[in-house]
Amino acid sequence: MKDLFSNNSQLYQQARPSYPQEVVLEVLKHVPEKSFAWDCGAGSGQFTQLLAPYFDHIVATDISSTQLQNAPYFENVSYQVQSAEKTNFIKQSFDLICVAQAIHWFNFKNFYQEVQRTLKPEGIFAVIGYGLIHVEHEAVNALIHKLYTEKLHSYWDAERRYIDELYQTIPFPFEEIVVPTFKMQYQWSSAQLLKYLSTWSAVKHYHQKNQDEPLLELAEHLQQYEGVFEVEFPIFLRIGKLKAVKKKRFLKK
Repeated sequence: MKDLFSNNSQLYQQARPSYPQEVVLEVLKHVPEKSFAWDCGAGSGQFTQLLAPYFDHIVATDISSTQLQNAPYFENVSYQVQSAEKTNFIKQSFDLICVAQAIHWFNFKNFYQEVQRTLKPEGIFAVIGYGLIHVEHEAVNALIHKLYTEKLHSYWDAERRYIDELYQTIPFPFEEIVVPTFKMQYQWSSAQLLKYLSTWSAVKHYHQKNQDEPLLELAEHLQQYEGVFEVEFPIFLRIGKLKAVKKKRFLKK
């Protein structure tokens, strides 16, 4: 797994959107017991904090210690630096394993082996993510789309395609449960909008190789507007259970 978010982890915690309660409740309604959950790739705890009121214990893992240091404190949450693909958890530990906006960075094969090893037989696996921001202002949205597809085109990591494909092309070796569609909606100022865009991994890659500021054109354009913008993110949610193991039948000779 790539560690792209240790730098400026506090900004990431402040600027990234939070999932609506409806998404959490949709996941929870499929979880038969709420004793122990694993939030994998937890970052600074955006999804962990939403789960905390519902479980006796949660372990939230990430490969970035600086991200975890910016996560909120809860008595029932243990933050641990561990990779998604190899952990020290005992088998069949968790009622819920979830990954929010991180699975596209994982080695799918190795991670799913860990999920299948550590998930309880009746447990639930959930993948959550969100797509490209849409601003309800034609000119501003066009500039963001131009930034995304042109200015930053060659600076996105290859794994970003899974988000562009709405998480529909990730491997998902589970018995999938049909769920509703969701979205996040906010009213953001120009400053909030720019702060969020500055957390994009492609913006960081651009800064490493160029002297100019990729957000400059957008920032200058936003100076003419006062008030807030209506912004929206599509949410991806995939929920599954372990597939039943078919028992072989042996015929008597």
